[in-house]
Amino acid sequence: MSAMKQNKSVIRRIAGFTIIEILIAVLLAGLITSAAMALYLTQRKQLFVQEEVSDMQASIRAAMAELSTRIRMAGYNVPDGIQAISASNTNPDTITLVYDSDLLQGVQIEHAMPQPSAELRCDGHNLDGLNEGDWAFIYDPNTKTGEFFLVTQVQYSDHIQHNTMPLSKAYPAGSKVMKLNRFKYFIDRTDANHPNLMVQFDFSAPVVYAENITNLDFRYILSSGAMVDVPPDAYMIREVSTTVQARNNKPDQDSASPYRTRSLNARVKVRNLGPN
Repeated sequence: MSAMKQNKSVIRRIAGFTIIEILIAVLLAGLITSAAMALYLTQRKQLFVQEEVSDMQASIRAAMAELSTRIRMAGYNVPDGIQAISASNTNPDTITLVYDSDLLQGVQIEHAMPQPSAELRCDGHNLDGLNEGDWAFIYDPNTKTGEFFLVTQVQYSDHIQHNTMPLSKAYPAGSKVMKLNRFKYFIDRTDANHPNLMVQFDFSAPVVYAENITNLDFRYILSSGAMVDVPPDAYMIREVSTTVQARNNKPDQDSASPYRTRSLNARVKVRNLGPN
């Protein structure tokens, strides 16, 4: 009898796990796998969010650095009567900045233009800094007015052609010819999912400077201390308060709002407008 019991015990040991034990093991393995997968997905999402936030912060810093640099330069060697800062309170705002490139030194036309389409004769002046396809600026110091025009050809080293763009008037001798830089910044919302900060250099086609920039806001601190949205005259500006807002590239379903956003503000002193 004892031998039979001993054989049954041996048989049970050889038989292995029961169905219940296997089910319990499968359940435990499933729970562990599910927990590991959930942890992996959470960490992966956090990494993705961190990358998007990092990209967003990089875009906003680049946008602010660009705007601050150009604002500081605005007005440099810009002749009287010409607006060095043009503001548009359009939510998002637009700003246009002008300053001299220093590529043309002391250049002026030595002969009065007989008509607005006539070439500009700058006899004896060095035009090495001017090339076909550049935008130049002509300024009449008598009326303190001027305009940009497209250079189509530089002839004989000191004659400037503008065949595709007659000027608004025939400028007199002594009118200055300058290579002013003009930068315009605005938000392009053509693609509502990907608004971008655009920059237009001179009058060429605008290009993307920073992606996923949703808002620009400029406020102008005047010599009186007042802060306004649109200054009456650029010469009165002493500082520009700039706010740039960016958002992440894709909507986040787990966030309280569809997009995460970041804002950066800076007050930039202008160097070349009025006494500082």
